[in-house]
Amino acid sequence: MDTGETADSAMSEPLLKFNINKRFQSFQLECEATFDSGVTAVFGPSGSGKTTLLNCIAGITTPDEGHIEVLGRTVFSSVGRTNVPPERRRFGYVFQDAALFPHMTVRDNIDYGYKLTPAERRKTHPEDLAELFRLTPLMGRSVTNLSGGERQRVALARALATSPDLLLLDEPVASLDLTLRGIILEHLRRSRRELGIPMVYVSHSLSEALAIADDALIVADGRKIAHGKTSDVLVDPDVSKIAEYATLENLVETVVVSTDERDGLSQLKLGDALLVAPQVDRKPGNTVMISVRAGDIIVALDVPPRMSARNVLRAVVEEVHEVGSGVLVYLDMGTRLVAELTHGSSEELSLKRGLAVYVILKTNSIMVLDAQGDGPG
Repeated sequence: MDTGETADSAMSEPLLKFNINKRFQSFQLECEATFDSGVTAVFGPSGSGKTTLLNCIAGITTPDEGHIEVLGRTVFSSVGRTNVPPERRRFGYVFQDAALFPHMTVRDNIDYGYKLTPAERRKTHPEDLAELFRLTPLMGRSVTNLSGGERQRVALARALATSPDLLLLDEPVASLDLTLRGIILEHLRRSRRELGIPMVYVSHSLSEALAIADDALIVADGRKIAHGKTSDVLVDPDVSKIAEYATLENLVETVVVSTDERDGLSQLKLGDALLVAPQVDRKPGNTVMISVRAGDIIVALDVPPRMSARNVLRAVVEEVHEVGSGVLVYLDMGTRLVAELTHGSSEELSLKRGLAVYVILKTNSIMVLDAQGDGPG
């Protein structure tokens, strides 16, 4: 297909369609799926074949058999003997370790891909990317003098500077602590909203998949286990066999309303609710990611008369799912939170779809993912 086809003609095609078979001495990847535009997470335990799948899509690894299409454009076909080189597939790729050019400044790293992109294909500008990723004050700095979160933001900006048809991300926050993970996830959500570039996000974290992805592909032992809407896949019986729900976090975006430095607290808007949280180093109106463990959310039918928790929020039960030894409850409060309850608690409350409940959160169970010193607020 002509590589110059217009975006309008490509929109009717699936974003990504593949059927990949890759054999190694002690492992075989055999997986097929069709991804729509948006963000799709590829989730699975270590050694499940996630990175191999991403590398086959990128052209870094050549499948033994199968085909790969992007917006109707064939980039690999074992039958048709087509294998488009990685540099011509028009993908951006962000690795776990950032993989920046160490001898270049931040500006030079971002400019590198931009200058290689034909003028007619450029969808953004390095200066705009620097502003989007809060890198403007760092543009003249050597990348060897950056923090882990700053390096990953530069890697994202560099990948997006090529105006790719698809952004591939291989566990981009796995080596970062929780606070920096939140910073990167916040920037990914912003870049998706503002640039509209679809993404395939590889992770071994269901929390990250739930936070960023519209859909999810679950793989284990080189095979597809489930594929569909992320919230549906999360409670699939086959997924529950490999998922660790005890570590499930709600990584959600909030808006700063106010800060009281005397009390060391901030008020955040979460969906339709106002949340009292630890102090945020951002100005009112700015967004910030927070983390709330699913197991730390208390669900009640009535408001307890006396308690220490500062947050009592109204919500409506969306769905109730039994998963392994517990129950996952999807709660609608203008945005979705997932609570993990015991079977006994769920039965005692007679939780069901449409039931009005209260969500109770202690302030210290809310982690603000806002790394001070990792860029201007």
